[in-house]
Amino acid sequence: MRLSLFAFLLAASASPALAAPTVHSYGGLALSAQGDRIATIDGEGSKTSITIRATSGKVLRSFDPCGALCSVSGLTFAPNGSLAYLTRDKKAGLVTLFVDHDGKPHTVATVSGIAQTPRFSPDGSRIALLVTIGAAKEAGAAQAGVRQIGEIGEKSDEQRLAVFDVSGSVTADKVQPLSPADRYIYEYDWTPDGSGFVVTSALGNGDNNWWVATLDAVDAKTGAVRTIARPKTQLNFPRVSPDGKTVAYIGGLMSDFGSVGGDVWTVPFAGGEPRNTQPNSKLTVTSLVWRDAAIRGTALRGDRMGLYAERASTDGLGWSRPSNLAAGDAKAAWSADGKTVATVVQDFTHAPAIFAGPVDAPVQITHDNDAIPAKMTARSISWKNDGFHVQGWLLAPLGADPKAKAPMITIVHGGPSAANVPYFGGGYGAMLDAGYYIFLPNPRGSYGQGEAFTAANKRDFGGGDLRDILTGIDAVEKVAPVDDARLGLTGGSYGGFMAMWANTQTNRFKAIVAGAGLSNWVSYYGTNGIDQWMLPFFGKTLYEDRKAYEDVSAVNFIKNAKTPTFIYVGERDIEVPPTQSIEYWHGLKDMGVPTSLVIYPEEGHGIRAPANSADVVARTRAWFDTYLAVKK
Repeated sequence: MRLSLFAFLLAASASPALAAPTVHSYGGLALSAQGDRIATIDGEGSKTSITIRATSGKVLRSFDPCGALCSVSGLTFAPNGSLAYLTRDKKAGLVTLFVDHDGKPHTVATVSGIAQTPRFSPDGSRIALLVTIGAAKEAGAAQAGVRQIGEIGEKSDEQRLAVFDVSGSVTADKVQPLSPADRYIYEYDWTPDGSGFVVTSALGNGDNNWWVATLDAVDAKTGAVRTIARPKTQLNFPRVSPDGKTVAYIGGLMSDFGSVGGDVWTVPFAGGEPRNTQPNSKLTVTSLVWRDAAIRGTALRGDRMGLYAERASTDGLGWSRPSNLAAGDAKAAWSADGKTVATVVQDFTHAPAIFAGPVDAPVQITHDNDAIPAKMTARSISWKNDGFHVQGWLLAPLGADPKAKAPMITIVHGGPSAANVPYFGGGYGAMLDAGYYIFLPNPRGSYGQGEAFTAANKRDFGGGDLRDILTGIDAVEKVAPVDDARLGLTGGSYGGFMAMWANTQTNRFKAIVAGAGLSNWVSYYGTNGIDQWMLPFFGKTLYEDRKAYEDVSAVNFIKNAKTPTFIYVGERDIEVPPTQSIEYWHGLKDMGVPTSLVIYPEEGHGIRAPANSADVVARTRAWFDTYLAVKK
């Protein structure tokens, strides 16, 4: 339930006639073990290429492995400097694993289905890959689900570990996964001696069971699985110490796979009870590596994201800034000795750039986007509520009159375990150009204030978090010319729930847009495809504690709803099925509240098709313009 759909949709549907200068993107960043080369998937408009740079920023080589015929992912360096990458021909249903050495690509394996996350063995002679043979859907619960016909629940995609010799060439019909067929592997790391892996995995349906995943070891020869630990938290980023004796991972209250945040935990590789290395921390660790006997990674503290290193004397946050970091399947990439780091940095007013160098002071090494102007002004806003320190972002139109009252749209992020963090432009250009202010709060339940803050809305959805948001709006109105009579509210997923719920709790908002929202926790429990995610938040199943689910169901308070609401959802959303939107829409109709519902065909937990996303943006803009009295 992590998606914040509104920003994505706005970014995806900019009018070509009014389009801003093209932003140069740097995807999938990888750093060589020696720390001397960086590989990225560069994009500008419709053109993409794999680009290899020196850490000075000098381009050493750029090539397009497949043109318009496929997509590229999975960049990773071998110990000897070779580069592995994946190409995917979606039409043919094939993924190909290449290893490129000095400009000479070699096909290592072809997979029929989908594949991701290649990683070389410590000696570089083998490469592991997560494969889903004959996949029926894209990996992840946020993707469009398969049609629910036939005998339900009898067959699910299986993501398994496969291992290939780098010098070999395996055809699709010869791929033999290593790990057992009944176990879904989410993440993995090689052991230092190359004899096996540490993984996060679960039996059964991979979309649903990540919340009950265990920390396991997999033998690289036999595929045998041994459980290391059964953490009481969700877990991400399993990493093995250089001596092979200890496993570190990020553990915490996480509401979706891929939305990572928590504390650093360690446990003996032989097995045992996990230990929290940073109890009572006031930051959220968001990615993890183990380099040169030191645990490193990235973390979010308040409005700053930066590099994390385990230290006894401080909270561990080193170089940081009010920005967003990205690299490959993490937030930063590290050299083998842990002394050099590379990451893609961006914020609301500065387009993406690669930063690289010593871990204490990486510097900007690319300048493709330096001339692209800011589309807004942005400031961090802090306030206190119920004893919590809360943070959010306020975006204002360029050249806004500081004395003229303006409408404002509050956007609640998905999750709830997530955070609004800076992205260049943020995708809000259409609304900002129309004169709207944008408020992006991070209420309790969000990342960035420590695990206690993230867990503060357990069994209290729509309670303290909604009070935090309303108090945040008060704080904004003290520093910006926002018209309290023209407030809008929107959000996707958990933000969609909050939009639906707020309509039954306050009349402060004059227009609401709810994307993939959740209106009835009772009916939701029995119809969604990821019911395991609710147990850490509610403590018990619906059948054991029905009242806890009823108390936060918007449909039970629908008589209080007065605010006009536009609702949208994907037809094949398994995280929050469209029936939740239908139920809410039906309630508003019965209450005589102006409402509109659109269900987009073939879409999952996110509206991705360009025509559909453009339609959502147009309808959203028209809805707010109508009810917030904005002149067109």
